[in-house]
Formats: sequence, C-alpha cells, structure tokens
Amino acid sequence: TPSYLCDCLSESVPNPFPQTIVSRNNDPCFCPQAEFNNKPDSLFFNDGVRRIDFVLVYEDEDKKEFEKRHTFLRRKVGSLCYFEASLMKMGMELEATRSVIDEKLMFVKIHMPWDVLCTYAEVLHIKLPIEPNDLSSRPSPWRFFSCITKHFYPSEDLITKETEFFTAPFEKNRLEYFYVKDRDQFFTQSMRSRMAYYILSRAPYEIRGKIKKFGITKLLDGGVYKAAYPLHDSRFNVRSKEEGCPSERLLLYEEWAHPKSFYKMQPLDLIRKYYGEKIGIYFAWLGFYTAMLAFAAIVGLGCFIYGFKTQDTSTWSKEVCHPEIGGAIVMCPQCDKDCTYWRLNSTCETSKKLCIFDNFGTLVFAVFMSIWVTLFLEFWKRYQAELEYEWDTVEFLEQEEQPRPEYEAKCIHERINPITRVKEKVPFTACGRCIRVSLGMGTVLFWLLLILASVVAIIVYRLAVFFSFSKKLRAQDLKELEPFKEYVTPQMATSVTASIISFVVIMILNILYERLPRTKTEYENSLTLKMFLFQFVNYYSSCFYIAFAKGKVVGYPGQPVYLLGKYRNEECDPGGCLIELTTQLTVIMGGKAIWNNIQEVLMPWVKNLIFRYCTRVGSEKVIPRWEQDYQLQPIGKLGLFYEYLEMVIQFGFVTLFVASFPLAPVLALVNNLFEIRVDAWKITTQFRRIVPEKAQDIGAWQPILQGVAILAVATNAMIIAFTSDMIPRLVYYWSFSVYPYGDYSENTMEGYINSTLSIFNIEDFSNTSKPEKTPYWFNNITTCRYRDFRYPPGHPKEYEYSIYYWHVIAAKLAFIIVVEHIVYLTKFILSYIIPDVPDAVKEQIKREKYLTQVILHETNLKLVTKHLKPVTDKFLDSTNMNLSKEGLDLDF
Repeated sequence: TPSYLCDCLSESVPNPFPQTIVSRNNDPCFCPQAEFNNKPDSLFFNDGVRRIDFVLVYEDEDKKEFEKRHTFLRRKVGSLCYFEASLMKMGMELEATRSVIDEKLMFVKIHMPWDVLCTYAEVLHIKLPIEPNDLSSRPSPWRFFSCITKHFYPSEDLITKETEFFTAPFEKNRLEYFYVKDRDQFFTQSMRSRMAYYILSRAPYEIRGKIKKFGITKLLDGGVYKAAYPLHDSRFNVRSKEEGCPSERLLLYEEWAHPKSFYKMQPLDLIRKYYGEKIGIYFAWLGFYTAMLAFAAIVGLGCFIYGFKTQDTSTWSKEVCHPEIGGAIVMCPQCDKDCTYWRLNSTCETSKKLCIFDNFGTLVFAVFMSIWVTLFLEFWKRYQAELEYEWDTVEFLEQEEQPRPEYEAKCIHERINPITRVKEKVPFTACGRCIRVSLGMGTVLFWLLLILASVVAIIVYRLAVFFSFSKKLRAQDLKELEPFKEYVTPQMATSVTASIISFVVIMILNILYERLPRTKTEYENSLTLKMFLFQFVNYYSSCFYIAFAKGKVVGYPGQPVYLLGKYRNEECDPGGCLIELTTQLTVIMGGKAIWNNIQEVLMPWVKNLIFRYCTRVGSEKVIPRWEQDYQLQPIGKLGLFYEYLEMVIQFGFVTLFVASFPLAPVLALVNNLFEIRVDAWKITTQFRRIVPEKAQDIGAWQPILQGVAILAVATNAMIIAFTSDMIPRLVYYWSFSVYPYGDYSENTMEGYINSTLSIFNIEDFSNTSKPEKTPYWFNNITTCRYRDFRYPPGHPKEYEYSIYYWHVIAAKLAFIIVVEHIVYLTKFILSYIIPDVPDAVKEQIKREKYLTQVILHETNLKLVTKHLKPVTDKFLDSTNMNLSKEGLDLDF
C-alpha cells in the first residue's frame, strides 16, 4: 500500500468501516477491479448478471508524474476512498475497469441490487404497476382518417404500444400486490439511474467534526471525478449485439432524431421511458406548441398575402408615389443643419411595403392571436393533465419530490416550524436570507440597468447615424447608389444597421450574463424568473422603443425635442414606425433562430470530433460501452433551462408584436420544426445519457407564458393604436374626409396624406435647426411639411394641436379600451368553459385511487389477521382444554 494513501486515510478521512471493504490490489477502501472482457455492447459487470446503473470516471493518481501526483493528492484520494466506501456501505456494488484508450482513466461501474432498488423506490415514492388498466379508451374522432394519419406516427413494428397499468407508490411490504412479471424488468433503466443518482448525491465523502460533506456534484466540481453518467443502451446507429437489449437509443434515432422522420409525430412514451419525465414533458410541450403554431401560421400567411395583393390598391400609398401629389410635397428636414429638404415620393417603396403589414387584415390577425394564445394555454393544460396521469406524476409534488442535497447540506440553522411546532434545520437565518435576497435583487437590477444603457446607446447611434445617412443618401451626386436609391432611404438604412447592432449587443449580453457565477443551490423557479426578466428586457426593449417611444415626442421643426440636450429625437417615416418595428423583429427573430441552430448543431459535433481525434485508437481496439459514452459531451448543469428559455422568448415575439409582423408565426413554425429534430439529434447522438428526472409540468414557465399572453393583448392593441396608421386613417375616412371638416361629398381616403402633414414656415427655423444646404430644385418655396396634426402658420393657434389630433387621440384610447375588454372577456369565457382536466382522465384517476385504497385495506386486514392469529389460537387452545376437562368437545 503506498504510504501517501495510508497517510491520507489516517489523517484526512479515516476509513469508516475497514472490515467491510473489498480491496483492489491490496489498496484499502477501493472497489474491486476487473479487466475489460472485450464485449463492447455489454451493459453488465464482467459476470454478465449485474446490470450497470451508473458510471463514475476518475484519473488514477498512480499513473501520473511524481510531481503532479502529490499536488492535491491527499485530499483528493481520501475523498475518493471515502465516497466509494460510503456507496458500498449503502448497499451499492462497484466494479472498476481501466480504460482501453488512456491507462490513466478508471471507470467505476455501479450496480444496485434488488433490495436496494426496493428500498429507494419506496423512499422516492416511485409509482409502479398494480394491475392492467380496465377502462376502455374513448374512440378518437380522427379514427376514420387512420389510414392517412398512420403514416405520420412512428412505426408500430419498431416502437410497440405498451400495456397501460394502474399504478401506486411502491412499498416493500406490499410487493405481492404489484405486477412483478420479471424482477429484471420491473424497474426501468431510467428508474434505476434516478435512484442511483439519488444515492450518489447524498453519499458522504468527508466528515470533519460536525461538518459533513457529501454529493457527487461537489466531487465533480472539485475534480475528484471527471464524469458521472448513466449508460446509453447501444450506439445510436447500430443495434446492440447484447442479448435482450431493446436498443431504445437506436429506435429513438431512427423514428425521432433522424432527418428522414421530420414529418412524424414524436414517440413521447419512449422518450419518457428512456430519458425521464422532465425531458418527455419538454418535447411534449414543444411539439404541442409547434402544432398550434401551424394554425397561427396559416392565418398569418393569409394576412400577409392579403396585404401583398392590396399594396398597389392603397389610396394613401398611391398618393405618396404620385408625382403630382407626393412629388409636389416638400418635407422638412428631420435633423439639424446636415439634413435638407426632400420630396415625399422618395419614400414610395417604403409606403408600399408598409401596406403589406399595416392593413385591416392585421387588426383581424391581432385579435385572432389573442384568442389563439388563450386556446393554446388552455388546451395545453388539458394535454398536460393527460400526460401527468399517463406518466404517474399527478401527485409528484406532494409525494416524490425530495429536497435537493445541496439544500440539505446548508441546513445548519435551527428554527421552530410554525405548523408542526417541531425544530427543523434551515439554510439561512432571517437576517442571512434578507442579505441574500438583497444581493440577488441588486445583481439583477445592475444587469437590467446595463441593458437599458445599451438600448440608450443604440438610440444615440440611431440619431447620430441618421444625420449622416440623411446627408449622403439624399445627395444627388451619389452615382454608385443610383440603382438602389429608391429603396435605400435614410430611415431604412438606419433601421437595418441599428437592428443588426442591437442583435449583436443582445447576443453579447446573453453570453456575459450566462457566465455569472451560479450555484446549484438556487431554486430553479427563482432562476427562471430572474433569467426571463433579463432576457425580456434584453430582447424586447429595442422593440418597445420603436413601437411606443420613437417619433412620439419630437416637437415640430421650429421647436424640436432633444435627447440629452444634444441629439434631436428621431422621427418616424411619414408612413409610421411600423415598418421599422417589422424590420427589427425580422432581424432579431431570424438571426436568433439561425445562430441558435448553428450553435446547437455545430458546437457539440465539433467538440466530439476533436475529442475523438485526440483520443483516436487503432481499429483493432474494442471500446466498451461506458468508454464510448465518456467520449460524448456532458449535458449542461441547467439541462433544459436554456431550451425552454429560447422557446419562451420566441413565444413572446410571436404574441407581443404580432400586429406588426404577421409572418412571425410562420418563422416560428419553420424554426420549431428544425428545433425539435435538432434537439432530438443532439441529445441522442452527441450527449451522454441524461440523468432521468421527474417533472409534473413545465414549472415556472407556465405562469410566465400566461403573463406574456395577458401582456400581448395590451401591446398589440397599443401597436395598432399608436404605432400603425390605422386609427388616423379610420378617423379621416369617417369624419375628416366629409363635411364639416372635409371637402368630399362621401367618405373616401383621397386627400389623406395631405391632411396628416402639417405646414411649417421655413422662416421660423431657428439658427441651430435651419439646413445649411438646399437641393437644386428648392426654389421659391416658403413652406415645408412635417408629420403631425398642428395648425398652420398664420392661424390664431399657430403650431398648436388641431381638432384632428384630439379626435385621433380619443379614437386611439377608445379603440384600446374596447378591444382589450372584448378580448379579455373572450379569454375569460374560454378559460372558464374549457376544463383543465379531461373527464376521461378524472375517471381514471378516481379508479386508480379506488384500487389503491382496496389494496391498502386488504393489506392492513391481512396484517391485523396475522397479528391476531397467535392470540386467537392460544385462546382456542385454552378453551378446548377447559371443555375437554368437562367432557365436552368444541368443533369449529
């Protein structure tokens, strides 16, 4: 035995039970070692009987250089010794095998015997089958189309439908009541892995006085172990040669993750069986969301086509492009000195594009999306309730969810439970908790302020660059842009470049925020709310600025409003800011989707390729299953957190600003069709098998989605009212085109452009605002026009808001109030009439509870009978004896 190991065991972490540890190579406290048996597909110990439930990987210190070996050896080897010894004391069986590629690596295989499985299945309240489900399922309304729909489902020859069972929480003393057909198959591999990880998370590795350190997570963070993972059951593209192995990973790849299966429904039951309920519920939600997006995409595409077909028939767009109307209207400069006068018809192409998105079809689509989001959330609740029952997570929160080991480790302070009046351990005192919350809130506030600072910086960029673009793009001698001059306007150039810069800033801030130090002790829901708040401000702040701030407080040419006392506030295009909002959404949504998919596909693939290249071996080498999995990428600490976050941010784009971009659901649908298969391919082929986890629902994302849905009604109503030109056009059509305000005999849109542009006398320019240069065609012109509703020069109320302005404001406020109340009332009615749990599921839950109560009653009755039997027999024997003395016989 090496002397440093003996010293380590005696001084750092004394051997807890030296009499019970099986030695390896005469070294104390280590599990037995076995050579690899050249069976690469084997999922068992070398004896071929004990199944591998988990694998630990560490670097053998004896194989390192002498100098490196003594750096942190005493503590590291001691922790490893104590941890393995603790695992064996807790009933787990271990077997170590040296790597066939790198002799420094050791793989510790872990097996859980039947008794240990039964014990921890009871601890975790795992539900297991008691008898087949005898409730007949209701016929599907789509059964008549089964000959068509069957092609969209995974092959039943490969993935067979499993028998449905009623289940109950497992109890060892009632084993005979559970449906145990085969002990080896009674606990699924995901259950075994989950129980193994539960033990690994709570096994101690060091005790110093009253301080107890435990958990595989700490050992992984400290470098004692290099990896810990459950095994895949086969290679993803080759069927296992192991007898009786179902090769479920291969089935998932062929029927789910392979690109050829993009049109098929997801095999959710197999996903749940292989990866656990948490992964299953994510893909169920993503698939349901994508299916619902199909309806929104069809309506949105129809709205877009309608706008595209009618763009050439728009009266106000024709007026902008008409050489005698738009060409005769001279617009005031939109910045100081460097900007000059320009003709309205220079924005002809922009006004045509605006007609595609700013039409009455958009109003209908915005109302439709408000109803759609309610139906999506309500039907998802129903579908989620079905999955909760089928996957045995109905009472998960009350029974199965265990305290996190990291939380338990911090419970060192005592308090009196206000309910039970019993002393309990808590991680923080009241003062400590207050300090912790304050620090957390301060950190979040700092990052939110940083985001707002970046938004202000982009606004300043918009103002500064617009001046430059206005000066250059309106210059008549710019010959190189002549073919594109009608398309490249100062507003469009500024909007596109600012959107690209905004997207880059968003990505950079995301990376910086995700690199903040973060521990596993944070509650997942708390982390979810913090991260969503950050992402919400990060992604949507620029959109909110364009929709509700840009061009709203600009004054008029004689008295413009300045930002920071220096930069003149940015004005909207004469057609409104809606086209800029559409551009912003297109750039951010499209860029984010492309970047995320490239990152999710390329990064793990390249990392695995480099790892395999660096550790390549000759073709004669046979690599075992556990070593093949070690070469894959580990799943991130937060697992599905960023996958949910990506989709919820997308959900916000689809719902919050859909009034300005009806193609958002189409882009989201296309992205999600790729997202499902990319995520499936990634976790099936590029990552180690994920430790299965229970999950009842999508967690804190559910109330976040509901909050976004409520906010979406207000934002879309306000976009239509304040960002688009729909309300001013309606006011003009119904009121100001006819008597007493207009000159037309009947309602019309003719003259709308002229009525929305106020007049300004160029003599009223201040010295700081007056343009330095004027175009060659600017002769004998005394006035210019600007976008506002103000009285003309010479009027008693010169440059004050006109009656048209107040009519428009009143109409906008009335529109918001009416639309919001109608939509919210409709949402409330739909939420009320659609039950969250289907009737069929309620019946099955009641039936299952009834069967469980019957089993408990019979078991308790048998236990009582068993305990009373000796007393009854003794009483009967005594009675028979007394009767026999009297010459009588009692016959029962």
